Amino acid sequence: MDIYVGNLAYSTTDDALQQLFAEYGNVASARVCVDRMSGRSKGFGFVEMPDENEAKNAIEAINGRERDGRTLRVNESQPKPRGERRGYDRRGGGSRW
Repeated sequence: MDIYVGNLAYSTTDDALQQLFAEYGNVASARVCVDRMSGRSKGFGFVEMPDENEAKNAIEAINGRERDGRTLRVNESQPKPRGERRGYDRRGGGSRW
């Protein structure tokens, strides 16, 4: 199960995020999202836990918990909506809207 973790302190590392969730089970991956230009944390990340029960327990236990002075927001990750791209048509012309 993929888990969204929001309102992270900007100093949170991938390893710290992994350790936080490892208390509740096996963690396949943990990554803090960073801005490509600045390399600075965006304040959120994603954790992947293979066991759904462990993941749900972790979500319940960590959501609302304070860490590094910030209240974490944790829930099951939702896929990005795939919609029609706006702005340019297929021929490279101007905006359609």
